[in-house]
Amino acid sequence: MRFAIKTRPEHTTWERIRDVWVAADEFETFESAWNWDHFYPLSGDMAGPNLEGWTMLAALAQATRRIRLGCQVSGMIYRHPAVLANMAATVDVISGGRLELGVGAGWNQMECDAYGIALPPLKERFDRFDEGVEAMVALLTEPVATFDGRYVQLVDAYCEPKAVQRPHPPITIGGKGPKRTLRAVARWAQQWNVIVASPQEWLPLKEVLDGHCAELGRDPGEITCSVNVRISPDEPLEQAVEVAVGQAAAFGAVGVDLVVINLPLDAEPSVLDPIATAFRSLT
Repeated sequence: MRFAIKTRPEHTTWERIRDVWVAADEFETFESAWNWDHFYPLSGDMAGPNLEGWTMLAALAQATRRIRLGCQVSGMIYRHPAVLANMAATVDVISGGRLELGVGAGWNQMECDAYGIALPPLKERFDRFDEGVEAMVALLTEPVATFDGRYVQLVDAYCEPKAVQRPHPPITIGGKGPKRTLRAVARWAQQWNVIVASPQEWLPLKEVLDGHCAELGRDPGEITCSVNVRISPDEPLEQAVEVAVGQAAAFGAVGVDLVVINLPLDAEPSVLDPIATAFRSLT
């Protein structure tokens, strides 16, 4: 199994997140680090601080040297796909080819209402998502991209400089919708991330993904399957890590490739040593 960390950019400071990522960069146990793409906190006081994900990635790319980095995941509704493609290419250049391009259709009604961002009905949202991913891939891979979709149009469009990673930074699609999300994973993704409570919930979703891959002629082995486990802040660290390691082992037993360890909100760099040591036993 492989492992990553995720930090929540809510109710915290830039300095704390930076220091945790810099420390994680020193542990080979962790292959990647993730934040999220929201403008409001998802817990506690909604008027509290929440750092913006993509500007953080650019800065964290400069602060680290090895670890891969990404947003889990970027809401397609927040940025035009051409803008996001240019952002991704630039962060990949800044990081020297370490970006994981996480994308999803988006869902947060509160943020959209507050900022006047349209949150279309589910079908249209996924139609826009499908077009958006296709347009982004075109911009990241083609010298000049033209795309004539219902919602996205590109006319002789450039995205320069191109990303370091070719043909493009690996795409992570997050979610568990069996009809639209998992089909998009089968078509476009190099990684599928899903938050589920147990292997029993994950297995039927993986079967659906395999079915979509078969229909599209895609080898499912090309797609890294990742899930998140949480280090509970409500238990002593040693006990919380033991529980999380047990959960990770159970997911690994059914075929999950990568476990993303959600760190407690107030995590300091010092917590990474015992976490890395404990999870290393599963590699």
